[in-house]
Amino acid sequence: MIDPVTTEIIRCALLQAAEDMNTTLIRSSYTPVIYEAKDCAVALLDREHQVLGQSSGLPIFLGNLEVCTRETERLYGRQVWREGDVWVLNDSYIGGTHLNDVTVYGPIFADGELAGFAASRAHWLDVGSKDPGGSMDSTSIFQEGLRLGPVKIYEGGRPCRDLHEVIARNVRFPHATLGDMRAQVACAMTGQRRLSEIVARWGVETVMAARDEIFAQTERLERQAIAAIPDGVYTAGGHLDNDGITLERPLPVNVTVTVAGERIAVDLTDCADQASGPVNCGAAQAVAAVRVAYKLLVSGEVPLNGGSFRPLEVVTRPGSMLAARSPAACQYYYSHLGLLIDLVVKALAPVLPERAAAASYGDSLIVQFTGTDPRTGTMYVSQEATVGGWGAWEGGDGESALINNVNGSLRDMPIEVLETLFPVRVTRYAMRPGTGGAGQWRGGNGVVREYEFLGDTSLSLWFERSVTPAWGLAGGGAGAPPRVVLNPGTAGERAMLKVNALPVAAGDVLRCESGGGGGYGPPERRAPSAHAEDVAQGMVGDS
Repeated sequence: MIDPVTTEIIRCALLQAAEDMNTTLIRSSYTPVIYEAKDCAVALLDREHQVLGQSSGLPIFLGNLEVCTRETERLYGRQVWREGDVWVLNDSYIGGTHLNDVTVYGPIFADGELAGFAASRAHWLDVGSKDPGGSMDSTSIFQEGLRLGPVKIYEGGRPCRDLHEVIARNVRFPHATLGDMRAQVACAMTGQRRLSEIVARWGVETVMAARDEIFAQTERLERQAIAAIPDGVYTAGGHLDNDGITLERPLPVNVTVTVAGERIAVDLTDCADQASGPVNCGAAQAVAAVRVAYKLLVSGEVPLNGGSFRPLEVVTRPGSMLAARSPAACQYYYSHLGLLIDLVVKALAPVLPERAAAASYGDSLIVQFTGTDPRTGTMYVSQEATVGGWGAWEGGDGESALINNVNGSLRDMPIEVLETLFPVRVTRYAMRPGTGGAGQWRGGNGVVREYEFLGDTSLSLWFERSVTPAWGLAGGGAGAPPRVVLNPGTAGERAMLKVNALPVAAGDVLRCESGGGGGYGPPERRAPSAHAEDVAQGMVGDS
């Protein structure tokens, strides 16, 4: 038995330890995709690979980092863990993501006994893919860069210089890449110190008793939330635009949600087979996406830990787009995951109308350009996600210009940083009025972001959700789909949503317009005062 005050103190200490890890990673990193965009997440795990604390970060890694430590132990046995060791892994079929998302993790020992693990996942700018930064047209994992299974990068506290050399020789930016790797090692070491301090203060038995109570509390709350949902089978479906290779063929994503008492199961077997293009993911990420939807809809107020998903089952089909096998390409694994999150919400919306929101713009909408900076003569890669409109809900309009729900704490790149680091000028960054779906509550608007290139550049784009744009709920209208135009208003104007390594010249202009969120409720019920405020603020108009 443990008293509730001590339990709550230890709970907060574990959560703060994870936040300290995250701060260490962000402040130590070398590339703006981590220190500015914050494309990373960290977790502190117990010795059974269960989450003790996870920092704010990318929700798509929700409860997912433990997959890496579990797989390492499965491959090499429990005895493989040694004090001072740090491991690395980026295999898409284990961690679920693309090869750029690299997980670094290490065991934590207290008084000579294994006490847990510290883990982080961060986006490395380049991992040696056939195109700098990543390819929009890859058809095989072997085109996407250096793929590492579980392997040590530090042993007994000392760097494994042979592996560091392998990494350095297989990436385009070795100095920055190894710098980000060491930032993740520092993150792991911070987690090791923090958990060791917590165990030293309260003792292993007390910390484990607090853990058990925290997990039990969470599971009880999760089961109560599920039990409040009417039993039944609920379905929803949509389509990805394409796989980036066969552009005229949409790819189906269907979900079946079964609620039975205190348990909930999500079946993802009715989706497209793994595609030729890079829209596949490992099963671990499909599970993570369902967990995001579950937390959004069912138990968002319940803290995340090892007790969170015990009543939730996710079923995938090996060889499908959501549970890909080698050699499927996985570079843009998250497009169908954003759609999947919205579909789980849509499926349960009829029985949870007070919690469900209309669909969001849904995708990361990646803008990437690479080349040689004419100011310095050095190679660069700029990759950024685009914000857009979220769906409305019963009682509120959707948020405008917000990052999609896959990415959570990730930020779009500040204009000042972008223009300082890369040969580009942002000539326009504004709301895209009228792109939110109409309704009693209006969907959020997308944005317009316009770039002028100051040097010859190789441009890549991945914009999604034009076939299945953000739908409305309860009679609300759909949001506008995305739109991208190169050199708008000129004789050479070109519309496109996906392109890989397209040569563009100094002076060319790229206009990117993100989609809006769906509306909620019949538009004719919108209060006249709310519409007048929309007009006054420029939120409505031609899309």
